[in-house]
Amino acid sequence: MRGRTSRRHCSGGVSKCPEDDRPLDYAQIYPDEELTTEVMNSLVRCRNVKDGCRWVGKLQILQVHLDECPFDALPCPLRCGAVLPRLDLEDHLEFTCCRRQVVCEFCSKKFPGDVYEKQHSGQCISEVMWCENKCGARLERRFLANHMRNECHKRTVLCQFCSREFVQETLQTHQYQCPRYPVVCPNRCDPTKIPREDLDLHVTELCPSATISCSFRDAGCKHKCPRFSMEKHTAENVQHHLKLMCDLSKTQQTQITQLCNALYSLTHITDGEFIWKISNYKQKFLESAYKSVELVSEPFYTARYGYKMAASVFLNGNGAGEGKYLSVYIKILPGEYDNILEWPFILPISFSIYDQNIDYDLRANITESFVPDPTWKHFQKPVKDTGALGFGYPKFVSHEILKTRDYIKDDSIIIKVKVDSYRNCTSP
Repeated sequence: MRGRTSRRHCSGGVSKCPEDDRPLDYAQIYPDEELTTEVMNSLVRCRNVKDGCRWVGKLQILQVHLDECPFDALPCPLRCGAVLPRLDLEDHLEFTCCRRQVVCEFCSKKFPGDVYEKQHSGQCISEVMWCENKCGARLERRFLANHMRNECHKRTVLCQFCSREFVQETLQTHQYQCPRYPVVCPNRCDPTKIPREDLDLHVTELCPSATISCSFRDAGCKHKCPRFSMEKHTAENVQHHLKLMCDLSKTQQTQITQLCNALYSLTHITDGEFIWKISNYKQKFLESAYKSVELVSEPFYTARYGYKMAASVFLNGNGAGEGKYLSVYIKILPGEYDNILEWPFILPISFSIYDQNIDYDLRANITESFVPDPTWKHFQKPVKDTGALGFGYPKFVSHEILKTRDYIKDDSIIIKVKVDSYRNCTSP
């Protein structure tokens, strides 16, 4: 604006002269076109420069720019209270405004935006969904619960017999193997069905119609009949069964004897050395002193297919050694393999009595050896066990020497008989 004083002022809010502070007469004030043109042609920035707008232009077209500026803040036209840049307004009206109208894509009903998001979205009964059991079915939410509970072939169900859980489509296969599935007894004994896992027990031990063998079958009774009539068979054949049991007892006794003999032979096979421990020495010595007593060892074989022998001792001596010496002898007995062995017996034999000193290096065992004379009767092939005295040493060791060292220890003596193995028979 320009007055008569040629002063220029902005048109807004000037009521006094800036020179003399006197009130202005607006009748004497007129627009300054030149100044207006100058101002309106000046370059300015958009007021939204801090929000990212880079527009620069003349002041006279600023409003035109602001009417289109994407960064200019505008209130939501639906009056939801939001103020946001023009570029976000379209998305706001379409997606986030709580007062927008939303049409459900499944049921086609309209809802205010906030109601749709809080109460309807994700809960629409017409929404088409995949079955959660991954069976491949797609159906509306209102039908989903019934489908998963009653129709889905991949739903979890309980076997009515064993109460285990299975996928519906595998239940029938399971029932072909289910241990509690009821099956019919193969003997048709009862209309009641039996759990599959109990069938074997039922047939073998309980079924009255099952054909079973007589309880005396091991004794030789070959009778078979249904279980319900077996009691009658047993009662009517007591004498027959008793005879069978007696015969079986005799057979078993024979077998036991044979096994004992075989076991005895196996446990008395040596590698040419036989160790004999004589316990209760004092008592046996006194008995031998009162009456000459021959102690005979268990028979033993010199090898798997070797000679059968037994050792014997007289604790108080025998013959020339009686009363002062311990006498020791060897007897050759009839054996299982005598027919394939060499006769007469000519293998060197040695007798030893052990010094039982705890220190091995201090032991002083007593040993005597001999080579059999093939002309002596003791070493010919034995015909039978006559109980005759064997061959050995009447004066093997004196009683005085026995009392020294540890030949007698813990009331026992230990004697070893050794047959030289270099000519010992080990195979037929």
